[in-house]
This record gives sequence, C-alpha cells and structure tokens, in this order.
Amino acid sequence: MFTTDRWKDYELLDATDGNRLERWGKYVLVRPDPQIIWKNVARHPAWNRADGVYRRSVSGGGGWVKNDLPESWNISYGSLRFVLRPMGFKHTGLFPEQAANWDWFSELIRSAGRPIKVLNLFAYTGGATVAAAAAGASVVHVDAAKGMVAQAKENAALSGLADAPIRYLVDDCKKFAERELRRGNRYDGIIMDPPSYGRGPNGEVWKLEESIDGLIALTAQLLSPDPLFFLVNSYTTGLSPSTMQYLLELHVREKHGGKIDAEELGLRVTQTGAYLPCGASTRWYRL
Repeated sequence: MFTTDRWKDYELLDATDGNRLERWGKYVLVRPDPQIIWKNVARHPAWNRADGVYRRSVSGGGGWVKNDLPESWNISYGSLRFVLRPMGFKHTGLFPEQAANWDWFSELIRSAGRPIKVLNLFAYTGGATVAAAAAGASVVHVDAAKGMVAQAKENAALSGLADAPIRYLVDDCKKFAERELRRGNRYDGIIMDPPSYGRGPNGEVWKLEESIDGLIALTAQLLSPDPLFFLVNSYTTGLSPSTMQYLLELHVREKHGGKIDAEELGLRVTQTGAYLPCGASTRWYRL
C-alpha cells in the first residue's frame, strides 16, 4: 500500500458507519466513504464536534451542514499550500492520499539531473501539478472544468509558484493528447487521474473500464525517448491495481523497460492505527 506520514494539516481521525472523521487544518469534517462498511465503532470524541457534515439525500446527491465552517481555508503539505472549499458531492478540492504520489515523483524529478517536462491529465485542482513544479519540472496542466483549473492556479500561487513554468489548459484530455501527438510534443513524465464515469460536452459517455486501455495506449506515445515516469490513478471500485499494471506492461514497459509498482493508496486512521484504502495507483519508472 502506498502511504505517507508527512501530513501535518490533515488527519483521518476515525472511520465508521460509512463515514470518515477528518481534520483539515483546524476544521473537522464528516464525509461519506463507501469503503467504510464496519459499524458502531465511533470512538474519537471529535464525532460530536464536527465543523461540517456532508449528509446524503434519500432522493440522491446531498449537501453540507456547515455548522461553523468557512467558505474556504488553506492547508499546507511541506512547502505546498492549498485552498479548500467544501464542494458538492462531498469533496474539498484535495485528495490527501495523493501526497504519497507527490513524494514519489518529486524525488524522481529532483534526482533526474536534467530538465523534466510533465503532462498532468484530468489534473483537477492541481495537487500533482504544484508538487511537480515545486520539484523543478515544467508542467502542462489539463482539465475540462474551468473552475478546477482556476483553483489550480490559486494553489500554485499560494505555493509560491505563480511564475513557475506551468501551462494551464481547459480542454478535453483525450482530444488534447491526440493534438499533442500530431504536434510532436513529448513528455518525460505523465500523470493521469481519469474519472470512473463522465459525459463529454456533446453527450459522450466515458466509462473508465471501457476507455482506459485506449487512453493509456494514446498517452504512452507522448513519452519522450528517455522518459522518467508514468502514473495512473484509479478510484473505480472493482478495478484492481493489477489490471492497471497489466496495461502499463503492454503500453509502456514493453517499449521503455523500467519497473512497475501497483498498489492501493491508503490513509492511516489515527484512532485505530489501521489503514483505509483510498483508490489505487500504478507507477512506471526508470530503474
């Protein structure tokens, strides 16, 4: 399992009855998580004093009961700073488990001894973008949601990276990759965090299990002749890390050699010391 113990401003305090109890800076939130199937073991005292609770609606969706929660606040991970905003569908604008990946590829970038160009697809609010830029890479950040790209720029500025070599694009990731291939642009590192399900601007349906093979095959062609890493994240329930590993074996390792590690991502639960699974990551890298 890929984990990190470097968080100071985030803590998974407890987990039970389909909910996480989390500390984000000085605020405590309760959010649903379908992986938490155990019941009636709420032990941490902060369950009774949460600043914000996301409650699901019986008719679908849900919303925040904000109690004493501001519209936004900032937290840090090392030198990186992020703005948090409670969003629809339970999110805050940051996935703390991804810090394990930030640490991994940041060390690769710093140790490369050469300029590194990174492509971040489905880049969301830019956690990976600012981590890669802080490590010294130039980054192309692509996401189809204008608001998420705007928040990524905000995170970069908070992290002292407003003038870093980051190119932000509001675009369809697959179409952008196709154009980059035609233009002959290549990247030393590729990061992608594709959604499990979605719809395009013209009603196109995206299902990860049906589309990921073609997407990895396409983006693998964007790797430079001497690539450094390729990272694929997945939050699709039932799609194992080994499945994603097989795809990278076919589309990346057969051509470039190197090594692949595929594991669940996890966050340590303070109350019990056990680790909560939070999706999976598959990492290809040079030996």
